[in-house]
Amino acid sequence: MHSTDHESAPSQDPHHPLREDIRLLGRVLGDTVREQHGEATYELVDQIRRHSVRFRRADDQAARQALEATLDSLSREQMLQVIRSFSYFSLLANIAEDQHQIRTQRQAALTGNAATEGTLEHALGRFAAEGLDAEQVLDLIAHAQIAPVLTAHPTEVRRHSILHEQMQLARLLRERDLTPQTPEERAESEEELRRIVLTLWQTRLLRPTKLSVLDEVANSLETHERTFLREVPRLYSHLEDRLRADLKQARAPQADELELPNFLHVASWIGGDRDGNPFVTAQVLDSALRMQAECVLRHYLAELNNLGLELSISALLANPSEALLNLAARSPDQSQHRQDEPYRRAISGLYARLAATYQQLVGRKPARPALGEAPAYETAAELLADLNVIHRSLKANGSVSLTRGRLRQLRRAVQVFGFSLAPLDLRQNSDVHEQVIADLLEAAEPGSQYLSLPEDQRVARLLDELQTARPLYSPHIDYSELSRGEIAIFQQAQLAHQRYGSQSIAQCIISKTASVSDLLEVAVLLKECGLLKPARGADAPTLAVNIVPLFETIGDLRAAPDIMDALLSQPLYRALLKSRGDVQEVMLGYSDSNKDGGFLTSGWELYKAEIGLVEVFARHGVRLRLFHGRGGSVGRGGGPSYQAILAQPAGAVQGQVRLTEQGEVIAAKYGQPETGRRNLEVLVAATLTASLLPPNKDVPPEYLDVMEELSATAFAAYRNLVYETPGFEQFFWESTVIAEIAHLNIGSRPASRKKSTSIDDLRAIPWVFSWAQCRIMLPGWYGFGSAVEAYVQKHGEAGQQRLQAMHANWPYLSSLLSNMDMVLAKSDLAIASRYAGLVSDKALSEAIFGRIQTEHARTVRHLLTVTGQTALLERHPELQRHIADRHPYLDPLNHLQVTLLQSFRERQQRNEEPDERVQRGIHLTINGLAQGLRNSG
Repeated sequence: MHSTDHESAPSQDPHHPLREDIRLLGRVLGDTVREQHGEATYELVDQIRRHSVRFRRADDQAARQALEATLDSLSREQMLQVIRSFSYFSLLANIAEDQHQIRTQRQAALTGNAATEGTLEHALGRFAAEGLDAEQVLDLIAHAQIAPVLTAHPTEVRRHSILHEQMQLARLLRERDLTPQTPEERAESEEELRRIVLTLWQTRLLRPTKLSVLDEVANSLETHERTFLREVPRLYSHLEDRLRADLKQARAPQADELELPNFLHVASWIGGDRDGNPFVTAQVLDSALRMQAECVLRHYLAELNNLGLELSISALLANPSEALLNLAARSPDQSQHRQDEPYRRAISGLYARLAATYQQLVGRKPARPALGEAPAYETAAELLADLNVIHRSLKANGSVSLTRGRLRQLRRAVQVFGFSLAPLDLRQNSDVHEQVIADLLEAAEPGSQYLSLPEDQRVARLLDELQTARPLYSPHIDYSELSRGEIAIFQQAQLAHQRYGSQSIAQCIISKTASVSDLLEVAVLLKECGLLKPARGADAPTLAVNIVPLFETIGDLRAAPDIMDALLSQPLYRALLKSRGDVQEVMLGYSDSNKDGGFLTSGWELYKAEIGLVEVFARHGVRLRLFHGRGGSVGRGGGPSYQAILAQPAGAVQGQVRLTEQGEVIAAKYGQPETGRRNLEVLVAATLTASLLPPNKDVPPEYLDVMEELSATAFAAYRNLVYETPGFEQFFWESTVIAEIAHLNIGSRPASRKKSTSIDDLRAIPWVFSWAQCRIMLPGWYGFGSAVEAYVQKHGEAGQQRLQAMHANWPYLSSLLSNMDMVLAKSDLAIASRYAGLVSDKALSEAIFGRIQTEHARTVRHLLTVTGQTALLERHPELQRHIADRHPYLDPLNHLQVTLLQSFRERQQRNEEPDERVQRGIHLTINGLAQGLRNSG
């Protein structure tokens, strides 16, 4: 297969290297197909590609007819080869595009161009231009917390084996780009590239079995090893050096001693998220924490070993400190060959203690044994203290430069990652907590009937429990299986605090929070397991983890400020918050609010909830930390992180941001170290900028009134289609791949909360994923066209101009519509019409799809008018071209997916055994389309 990008002169087109990479990868893929399956198969694939390109580029209807005729004539075996070819091309193109992004950033740095938006250099430059100094930035960082949170939601369709080969390809492209190569080296590089592509071609794209939770944990640890363990410390160092330079310029006395506090870390839900996942148990939680500890301790041991090789300093040539000599004296390494090398002996002692820690926490000895026995470290702080002894000794003897390499990165890693690697959040549905509390109370006080109590009485009952040290739970009572499982989780969390430190589990998130009692129920469960201690005498109550409400539906978002106001008005809860530094985290759900109310209303209700929460928290004197539950797709709150953070209302950031990184987004953003570093930097730069220079300050009140009016209309349009139209549920299940996604082994969690076809019970992730596959992308735009049309009809030309002014001057609306612009560019209703044809009730299909077509056209028309464009993505030509270049490689996959779905479902109706090739073909097209669309889940 060959890329079809237009030719351009290298000197004039910055994207020429990208095209060259795509051509190279396409040529190698084509050669692989030819070698493995013969010239006829290669020619068939290339003919389909040429037809598809001609149709897309020139609207050549003869090419379209030829494309459809060729695809319709394929045998089952030919279909599979075509699907694999086009899927692999998208996968290879993704690698090339990621490398080009890294190349572009490096080129900008090399040429000394102005710092680009989203970099720390750009952010610090803006602060200086606005009269803010380094001291003010440091004041913000002192109480900041920024954390991407990895989740294992089932939108990552790639296998680990495929990801590994992708990383090898990325490495090769990077080496070809960075290092001048001789003809021989170039030939060797291309030969290795061909071997990797051949390996990919012969590697199974699909998993034969469903992932377990611990499989998902193992996959996430690869990202930590490859990216986070190295790039997070490097980012700290970069920011430290930059701020130190500013302090020196200002002659600040603390410049030389500057070390930033821990404000950036990576957290995880994988192994702790029980909401709807029955496979997350106390045993799984324990295993996940042990796996994380093994990962981080293995990294520390390797770094200590390398540090020992580097610090061959002789005491005959440099004077070590007394503390360093004491460390060396306690080391089991007493080799005569190293008697004058105290640093090496000291590091051998650290290694021996850490090896003992590894055995204690992991249950076996590390692969590289220590030189002797030593006591294990009880805490990561003890290891850090020993590393600091080495640091101070080197500094004192004039070897400052030796403190700034591996030792500096290791010290920072220990501070950030500790012995637990990543804080593991616990999450469960409020309905489950409610049932467990009812079970505990009924066993302790028969006839208590907790579930029948009104809210005020529930709150009073729970507060009573929180004020007594008397346990409610008894190990001698036979509770329900549900209650035993939940209590076991909290008990395991308490053990984790003892083994790995309190940072190992720091959040307890409550899905479907709808009342104050939902939060107090969790507080009682934490008390039962020793993670909350009631007041005793002069000792105030303490809380060992954060209790975090998650507001998800439109109704919950609207109620959020009042619920938090009532909670913070409880003296006992406020006393508990004092032990957490007077910081309260609140999580907002983008996915379920979108499924509940549509794109525009979800975005607006989230914004309003944040405004309300900011006001409530300011009144109570509590710092607000928002946790954004965003997905990869726009329909689930996805989109560029930098713009998303800057689009928050004034006061909603305050140096505090947590956001989920889900599914395929993890590999795309953090799979490669350079890309991962860039995305971490974006989060930091955006958080600092939104906190110090909030862009949404002083928003005109009329803007809010306009959004309220637009949202009401969009909400009515969306709800009418999705929840009030008879037969819509049937249309959705028959016109998308939702049923087939449920059988694709791409995650440990079921697609629906219950065994039903109800849209209410369906998880937001497969809901969005399914609409993306059929190219309607409905969750990312539906209702906007109706809203704007009604508004303009009511307010006339002045209303139209007001909307245009809002888009031009309000970052929130600009970001919202920019995301919609991208979604609409990826949609294709001509292709979607073929999926609509799968619906058995043709009248129903025509009626519902006709409404979708009308709203789509209306939405595109009004979006272009409001944004002042003549075509979608006109203001983002690079993205526009990227999507246009992808369409010819997606169209054949969509066509074949519909054909295979039709065949599969016809056999089902005849009660015949499914054709394994058809099933595999459907799953391969799902995989291929997800690769090509990228942020689809």
